[in-house]
Amino acid sequence: MIQSKGYSASAATSPLAPIDFERRDPGKSDLVLELLYCGVCHSDIHYARNEWGHSRFPVVPGHEIIGRVTQIGDQVSNFKIGDLAGVGCVIDSCRTCPPCEDHEEHYCEKGVTMNYGSKERKDSKVISQGGYSTNYVVDSDYALHIPSTLNPEGVAPLLCAGITTWSPLRHWNVGPGMKVGVVGLGGLGHMGLKFAHAFGAEVTLFTTSAAKADDAKSLGADKVIISTDPEAMKSAHGFDFILDTVSAVHDINPYLSALKRSGTLCLVGLPEQQLAFKSSLVLRNKVISGSFIGGIKETQEMLDYCGEHNITADIELINIADINEAFDRVVKSDVKYRFVIDLATIKTG
Repeated sequence: MIQSKGYSASAATSPLAPIDFERRDPGKSDLVLELLYCGVCHSDIHYARNEWGHSRFPVVPGHEIIGRVTQIGDQVSNFKIGDLAGVGCVIDSCRTCPPCEDHEEHYCEKGVTMNYGSKERKDSKVISQGGYSTNYVVDSDYALHIPSTLNPEGVAPLLCAGITTWSPLRHWNVGPGMKVGVVGLGGLGHMGLKFAHAFGAEVTLFTTSAAKADDAKSLGADKVIISTDPEAMKSAHGFDFILDTVSAVHDINPYLSALKRSGTLCLVGLPEQQLAFKSSLVLRNKVISGSFIGGIKETQEMLDYCGEHNITADIELINIADINEAFDRVVKSDVKYRFVIDLATIKTG
């Protein structure tokens, strides 16, 4: 077994604290990574606090991982020792069902193996643990190449926040001549603005905070609408596509009203309760869709695009000892726009 140090939650009501634990032995197709950086996603908080009701404890969160390859299996041909590699939300799948064959492993019909909280397919006695830790063992087919042109700490959030927004924007063919809205300016929202702008759309941010207007425009928004202003929301109309990134329970009906006929509202946040909608969906041939991260092939395509266009996340780099404060700040939307842990601080304290 591989010895690891990290920070874990022992129960839903417990703060994260240091832990020594073991990872499975690496196999012939595996990489062992020395971890460098890990992003802090709101999903980590939902899971660590059991807000979805299916958490396994103890849990080491973290699914936006950047590390350096220190060991490779005999069958690995796509990485070499010393390479930078990324690990996102998905670390294995059945590989044979239709979604897996279509490079959409995250929709695996036999159940995807997640970065943490899943039984490892290669050793079902081991529960996967995430990236708030010193190392990681992953099959090389589920690892990602990191562009050398980008700062790795800014790349880490691309492995969840990036692909979660990239995938639906690409799926719905967002591009020039389209009127696009992004709801919420957090870890997901700020990447949604960057990508939609890069793809050539006219981009509007919907936010509850007027203080975020200047930042939104610097990130790619052409316009900002304050969603708590009823008159401003009444004036919002004609949108081809709206990407809703909010992870808290909220009213989606004003955004449905803002869509043009046959427009699409896509939900990528994961509130702990279902969201309700009214009949405007039916009367105007509108679409509510959802999107869940992305496959390995698509994530690599996103990373390559970001390398070519110099796109990374806006981050605050933190010491692992500050992780509980960071969780609280994420809940308060008090971060610009993603915390990333410097994992060297696990060793230094």
